[in-house]
Amino acid sequence: MSKSKLFFNQISKLIEEGLYNYKDLSNEFISILKSKRDELVYKLKITSSEETEVLNKRIEVLEKKIEKIEKNNKKKRKTKKAKK
Repeated sequence: MSKSKLFFNQISKLIEEGLYNYKDLSNEFISILKSKRDELVYKLKITSSEETEVLNKRIEVLEKKIEKIEKNNKKKRKTKKAKK
C-alpha cells in the first residue's frame, strides 16, 4: 500500500510540475509574440485603434469647421452680388 501511495505521489508531483512548466512556457511564448508584434508595428509606423479613433474625431471636427467656413464664404459672395 505504501509503495502505491509513494508512486501516486511522485506521479502527481510530475504532472503538477509539468503544468507549471507548460504555463510558464505559454506565458513566455505569448510575451515574445507581443514584443515581436510591437516591433513590427513600430517599424511599419502603424497606429493603434485608440490613436486612429482620436485622429478620426479630429478630422470630423476639422471637416465641420471647413463646411462652416465655406457656407460663410458663399453667403458673403451672394450678398456682394446682390449689392452690385
